[in-house]
Amino acid sequence: MKTKSIKTIIIITPLLPLITRTMKCIILTLIFFTASISVAQPTVSFTFDDGSLSKRANYEFEEWNDMILSALDDAQIKAIIFVKTEGKSTDKGKHLLETWNDKGHLIANHTYSHPNFNKEEINAEDFRTELLRADSLISSYSNYVKLFRFPYLKEGNTREEIDSIRQIMKSLGYKNGYVTIDASDWFISSRLRKRLGQNPNASIEAFKNFYLEHLFERASYYENLSYELTGRHIKHTLLLHHNLAAALFLDDLIAMFKSKGWKVVSADEAFKDPIFEQTPNHAGESIIWALAKDSGKYEDQLRYPAEDSRYEQARMDELGL
Repeated sequence: MKTKSIKTIIIITPLLPLITRTMKCIILTLIFFTASISVAQPTVSFTFDDGSLSKRANYEFEEWNDMILSALDDAQIKAIIFVKTEGKSTDKGKHLLETWNDKGHLIANHTYSHPNFNKEEINAEDFRTELLRADSLISSYSNYVKLFRFPYLKEGNTREEIDSIRQIMKSLGYKNGYVTIDASDWFISSRLRKRLGQNPNASIEAFKNFYLEHLFERASYYENLSYELTGRHIKHTLLLHHNLAAALFLDDLIAMFKSKGWKVVSADEAFKDPIFEQTPNHAGESIIWALAKDSGKYEDQLRYPAEDSRYEQARMDELGL
């Protein structure tokens, strides 16, 4: 027995370095795999368009604007607002810009009057005028950034116009504030306002549920499509509008994304994702939609317009919303 033990030791001892190296590789692989799982998750940031100054249902502008900012504060999220600057030189307009800026959110350009650049009567020089006029009203704010988001996500109706607009943006140092997750939150909010206008005491629970369901369904669609295109989880920019639905439901929306395993990051961090360095040949809609269109592989999936009230109206009618 003693001799047998010695032989076993003699046989195993030369193998120890090999076993050790192998185990190290296995351990390092497991650590890397675990780390990958922890960071490789869907990621979203919150971006807001327009900047309305009007009373909504029974909520004064200052109240519902503060509700949005409070929801972001409570979740410790820094967002970005793309401002339509018409009316923003008024006291209310300055209040909007100051409150968002003072809370640490980015201030960006969404034109002065919110024109649709796909309309034939609007040209590239009109774009330059709109961009510069808006810029003059927001550039003094400390959190101003040179990102521009197209109204309606429409970037021009001809190749020549698209290219001219892109050249103007480049010459002025602007980058496209692309959306990755597009949706119809604005339509839900308009129906919600109508309901509360008819009955200020109406229950809004069904509106909240539809809002959350719709936004997560669209987020999942664009997440899956972007993963197919890039092979990774990009940092998404979710398009929301500065409206009553956001004021009433934003805290629930943030909680929902987190509960479903999504990581929430600042808009500033999201816009550093390499996806935003790309310039799709197809202009307009979500950048994910445009890149998928460029690939030529998703013609059976890509509807146009990518998002619109027509896609949600029947379901909302059915639900009595």
